[in-house]
Amino acid sequence: MKRILKLERIFISQYLKQLLEYKGDFVVGLLGFLLEQSLNILMIGIIFTQVPDLRGWDLQQVIFIYGFSLIPKGIDHLFFDNLWAVGQRLVRKGDFDKYMTRPINPLVYVLIETFQVDAIGELLVGGLLLASSWNIIEWDILKIVLFIVVIPFATLIYTSLKIALSSLAFWMKQSGSLLYVFYQINSFAKYPATIYNDGIKFVISFVIPFAFTAYYPSKYFLTGEDPLFNIGIAIVISLLLLVGSLRIWKKGISAYESAGS
Repeated sequence: MKRILKLERIFISQYLKQLLEYKGDFVVGLLGFLLEQSLNILMIGIIFTQVPDLRGWDLQQVIFIYGFSLIPKGIDHLFFDNLWAVGQRLVRKGDFDKYMTRPINPLVYVLIETFQVDAIGELLVGGLLLASSWNIIEWDILKIVLFIVVIPFATLIYTSLKIALSSLAFWMKQSGSLLYVFYQINSFAKYPATIYNDGIKFVISFVIPFAFTAYYPSKYFLTGEDPLFNIGIAIVISLLLLVGSLRIWKKGISAYESAGS
């Protein structure tokens, strides 16, 4: 673990050096993300000018859920975004060879190789939204502890799904499009799951469980209801997804063939 953390620091340092060469690109990307999130929040505000609540959820509660959803997504984006490259090009072009020839686990190498600074925008917006709605929750020691505990597991749901879907490229040569389609479903996680019909609610809860990255944990913090389900099941699902995704990755690695000429 100490070696991995050392390598992570080295990769981050090198990435920041590259960033200094293209500061304009970073600024434009960050501003673009902030604009996108601002428009989404504005849309939520417009909706609430027309209706008093969404299936019993008021504006501040929806803002809290939206803000919470950006934290695990932002952490995954910040540290583990290189999985997209596996699905999109590394396997197809044969560039994955370099990960197989280095004295480090290929998955670990993939995970720590990049550091997406533009994800700071997600974390910044998420933090501001949580701060703005912080006072609507009756905080106690248990809620504070569970808040700290559940964030890494919610992040793990994102990362595990990306590992599993990017691993399909070892057989398909390219799984970026499939990864993109599945990943877009996380947009549903930014809002209360109860506003959707039963079919969508089931899919985002137990098929592609993005609802456990935001809605269910937020529901506990907002209402104090059923921590065993809202927090406990989120932890269980994240661990099951991790185990499953690692098995798929391992089988994919054994099937990997370098691109021919």
